[in-house]
Formats: sequence, C-alpha cells, structure tokens
Amino acid sequence: MNAVPAWGEPLVDAVAATAYTVPTQTPEADGTLAWDSTTLVLVRARSGGSTGLGYTYGAPAAARVVDDLLAGTVTGLRAWDPPGANEAMRRAVRNAGFPGLVAGAVSAVDIALWDLKARLLGLPLADLLGVTTRAVPVYGSGGFTTYGAAQQDRQLRQWVHEQGIPRVKIKVGESWGGAEQRDRERVVAARASVGDAAELYVDANGAYTRKQAIRLARFLDDAGVTWFEEPVSSDDLTGLARIRAAVSPDVAAGEYGCTPAYFGAMIASGAVDCLQADATRCGGITGWLRTAALAEAAGLQISAHCAPHVHGPVAAAVPNLRHVEWFHDHVRIERRLLDGTLDPSGGTIPPSCPGRTGLGLELREEAAERHRVR
Repeated sequence: MNAVPAWGEPLVDAVAATAYTVPTQTPEADGTLAWDSTTLVLVRARSGGSTGLGYTYGAPAAARVVDDLLAGTVTGLRAWDPPGANEAMRRAVRNAGFPGLVAGAVSAVDIALWDLKARLLGLPLADLLGVTTRAVPVYGSGGFTTYGAAQQDRQLRQWVHEQGIPRVKIKVGESWGGAEQRDRERVVAARASVGDAAELYVDANGAYTRKQAIRLARFLDDAGVTWFEEPVSSDDLTGLARIRAAVSPDVAAGEYGCTPAYFGAMIASGAVDCLQADATRCGGITGWLRTAALAEAAGLQISAHCAPHVHGPVAAAVPNLRHVEWFHDHVRIERRLLDGTLDPSGGTIPPSCPGRTGLGLELREEAAERHRVR
C-alpha cells in the first residue's frame, strides 16, 4: 500500500457542515437543564476522493461557524497535519471567542481531519494513533430525572444484566437540588436495579450547593456510589476541591473544558479525582490527547465525556484512561445516523468497527436527511 495517494501530497480540498436534530424518545432532564431533542453537527473534510467525518453536539449555529469561519482557514492545508490546522483555526476565531459554540465547531473539524488522514493512509484511526488497549471500558449513562421508576429500572437492568456493562450512572440534583429526597429515593432504586453487579455513579450537573453536596455524599457512600460528577458547578474549582477533600466518592468534572488552560487550572486546584474531557468540545482529537497528557502528568486518569464513537480510538491511545461514557442520547443518535457503530456488551468497546478505516463511521444519508436542519 502506498502511504501517499496517487495525486501527490494531499491537500484539504473542502470542508462543510450540516446539522441534524433528533427528538428524544421522551422528555429528558438533569439537575439543571431539560430538553426534548439533541442536535449533531456533522463536518465533512475532503481531499481528492476521500472524505473524513467529524461531529459535535450543540446548537445548529455551529454549522455556520464551520462554513463561515473555519472552512476557508483549513482548505488548502496539508491533510497530513491536523494539529497545524487546529492551531490555524484557533487563531482564526480570536475575535469570535473560542469557548462554547466555536470550540465545538473547531472540534468537529479537527475530528474530521484526523478521520480524513487515517482514510488517506488506509488505516483505522486507532492504528494511526497507536493504542494501549483494544478493549475500551464504558459506563452506561442516562437515568434522567424525568424518568419514572419503571423506566429507570429498565434502562439500568438492560445495561447491567443484559449487556454486562459493570458501571452505570444516573442524574441527580433534580430542580437545582430542590428535590433531594427524590434524588435519594432514585439512588436507592438504582442500587436495587443493579444489585452488586455494577458500580453506581451519579451526576448532579452542578445542581447542589457545596454543603448540600457534602451532606448528600455521606448517603451516596452508604449506597455504594463511587463517582460523584459535578456536585457543584465546574466553574467553582474551590468548591469542587473542598467537596473532594470531604467525601469518599471520586469527584469528577471537566466536560465543558475547551482549552489547556481550563484543564490546567482544574488540575492545579485539586478539584477532581478523575478529569473529564470531551473531544467534541475541547479541540477534537488534537485537544483531547493534549488534555490526557496534562492529566497523566498530574497523576490523574481521564474519562471521555459522551460521543462514544468519536472517543473509541483516542481513548484507546492513552495509558491513563478510566472509561468512556456510553451516553443514552448520543448512542441512540449515532446508531440512527451512522453506520459502523459499536457493541458495548461485556462493558468494553473496540477502538472502532473492525475492518474500517478512519473512525469507521459512514453517514446513513437517507436516515440522516429526515433530521437535517434546513
């Protein structure tokens, strides 16, 4: 196999984005937000006859950021150099502001460029990056505060008792921490659903006050909860550090991070036992690998937030991985819109679908068209 395509050194010919909005099965909520649909913004990066795919989750306006601010910056650059394109994009959006919507757009383009490079080389992205494991641990994630007892029980039992996933997470902090008794009841019910067969995690999405989180953590410890995600806002590094020092469950945060400086500050403050990072927000594959290195240097593990089919290859590449979030909404959307999705049975996934290049994903055009934002 020739490493260089027949047309010579490959350049990025075009970049374009499309948004797809998929309704949820039922209304969903966590401690601080409610929603009834989720939008995937898909980026295609082309070079010659090859096309790389990347995506982020967020507002449809992220597609306009790609088309208006990023496509012209990346087009004409060498397809071999996703890190160089990443830096060029970050510089190009200086006046637009990087965190949030723009960071998601940059991330989606970066992922598409890595996928493109691997496809040009005829390699799975995992083989291009190199791996430390070919069995990537996952945890089932859902348990929304809008679920009734029967729906929560069915979801948890499916993950643990049917698919053999030994780690599951539910949302707590309902109504900005205003329904603490129901939080407790749902945790007790979750433990009954999974028994001793699985680790139990909770995610408050920043809903609690500092002392409320510490009080509740004593109950969570008694229920065998080992992961307490965003007990307070991820912007409250002092609060996270104080809670971490006072509680037994591991404290985790970082899913909203976009820059090395953000993650560096979180690590330096002693705010977390495990750092979270989302490749669809933190600068793509390039940004996620840099974040994992920061965590490793601090003696911390890293957990990949959501978008499991993006995270498979990059999570497999680092030695300090804890797990990947097998998030209900994103799994459902990725299975509906993409071919090449994975099976988490037994609690692990391979880095990508065997026998495919790049991320191993292809857009299901007919299925996706029904959800395209026009």
